[in-house]
Amino acid sequence: MRPAEVGGSLDPPVHERATERIHERSMIEALKSDEIVNKVGGRFKLTALIQRRLAQIIDGERPLVERHGRTDFEVVIDEIMQDKIAIDYEASGIPSPRSDRRGARPR
Repeated sequence: MRPAEVGGSLDPPVHERATERIHERSMIEALKSDEIVNKVGGRFKLTALIQRRLAQIIDGERPLVERHGRTDFEVVIDEIMQDKIAIDYEASGIPSPRSDRRGARPR
């Protein structure tokens, strides 16, 4: 028997689909904005952080934010935007964005 025959539905309710579209748009907007790139110190560093965290979640680590039906990728972007994860510059040997500014004056 198919779920629709026993009163279930294969499609999520309308409000859930609307919420998914909002999350989708906010993730896309976050990636388009320079805010997330600047948080990490560049597009390459952002990509490396996303890849490492995705691998951790795939290997079983729990997300640091609520999933709300989002993909692993969306969860990782939200973790970065909420400052739940960041690159450990000291342990990695990667220059931090603050120390990487040549000739910049302290504020």
